[in-house]
Amino acid sequence: MKITASDRAELARLLARFSGQRILVLADLVADEYIYGEIVRVSREAPVLILKQRERQIVPGGGGNAANNLLELGAEVVLAGAVGADEPGAALVGYFRHKGLSTRNILHLPGYQTPTKSRLLGGLSHGQRQQIVRLDRDPAEGLKGAARARLVRSLLPLVPAARGLLVSDYGYGAADPSDLRPLLRRAARRGLVTTLDSRFHLLGYSGFTAATPNEPELEEALGAKVGNDPSALERLGRRALRRMKLRALLATRGRDGMVLFERGRKPAWLRILGSEEAVDVTGAGDTVIAAFTLALAAGADFFHAAQIANSAAGLAVMKRGTATIKASEIAEAIRNA
Repeated sequence: MKITASDRAELARLLARFSGQRILVLADLVADEYIYGEIVRVSREAPVLILKQRERQIVPGGGGNAANNLLELGAEVVLAGAVGADEPGAALVGYFRHKGLSTRNILHLPGYQTPTKSRLLGGLSHGQRQQIVRLDRDPAEGLKGAARARLVRSLLPLVPAARGLLVSDYGYGAADPSDLRPLLRRAARRGLVTTLDSRFHLLGYSGFTAATPNEPELEEALGAKVGNDPSALERLGRRALRRMKLRALLATRGRDGMVLFERGRKPAWLRILGSEEAVDVTGAGDTVIAAFTLALAAGADFFHAAQIANSAAGLAVMKRGTATIKASEIAEAIRNA
């Protein structure tokens, strides 16, 4: 990604303003569990490897990862979401408390299972560990209307003191388009930046400032394929921009970078920052929306916010696991770009 001298100076100014920006986050909280094992032998029961467990950790995934990235970038975060009365839920709450984030807006729901993605990684002693399998444990049903309403009500009085609202919808029910209307109206009256990352219900939402879908999500939502046709992607981006009544849409494309769509402007194509050979793409979309939202809250225009998000994504995919990025890392990457 090429960055001009004037852009470089503006991006540095924006990154310096990240600290202390207050962002409200309404999100599906997911527990990302990593179990690391050392290969000891082949099983006599079946032609499979036996791993001796050496380490286990649970970190925030899903919308919790977006909130975690905001924290690492320097934002003051208010997080609203739900967990079950189970070990993964307790681990997530404990994680955020340890990082100094208030958990008063996180609901603890009996009978609800905290969505958990368990990754088993194995390798030889002192060798590189490879993911062998992932096991997903999802709740039997998403959050009910009463729980969603409680989450929205918990954020309504906090809007006046905030700079932005980030909604992360992973399909578990924390965010529903019909429930969000009063929150979006109040945010609009107060001039908050509002951003959306929705995995499955993209076109069901409207009235946000911006959204950050990836290319497959756009294709699925609009029922069309992009392939290697840039004009097809432009058509999808423009259609989503109009139907969702957005001011901007940032479409992420993996190793092909990003495309920024704005009303009344030509699309801006951003090439990936750094290597095209990603180490691990887990959670990269969460990093994108966190950096994009915080840049907008700090006063960036959409193009400069997209440049910051693109830089953050390029750094995130070079880290293993569910990774976070610091503003200082982005600043260094931009200086060296």
